[in-house]
Amino acid sequence: MSEQRIILEMGTGNDLYGEDYTKAACRAVQDALHHSSIVLFQSLGIDHQQMRVEVTIGVQQPDAVDVDVVTRELPRGRAEVTVVQGGLNVHDEANGRTHVVATAAIAAMLDIEHDDWQLCE
Repeated sequence: MSEQRIILEMGTGNDLYGEDYTKAACRAVQDALHHSSIVLFQSLGIDHQQMRVEVTIGVQQPDAVDVDVVTRELPRGRAEVTVVQGGLNVHDEANGRTHVVATAAIAAMLDIEHDDWQLCE
């Protein structure tokens, strides 16, 4: 068997007033999760723990993200969170604030036998 990506979702999140990169990252993960539903687990009787979940977070200050907190946002599977340079900081000079925008890509990976699956006969 080989691991195949069964879903890829994107999300964005922000922290407008606290410059909290972890909060923005968690909101980006929640945004992506709200766009997806993987019904095949229940439909086919597959245990969610068989799924590996690859999460990539992009923010301007990757070291400011608490990976453990972001990992706890993922309700299923075996999560692997990586934080990279990305996202966006929007500076509000008039108010002396920086608005933090994070992006998230979530890929669900599952070991499947490629020949066992087909779209049609």
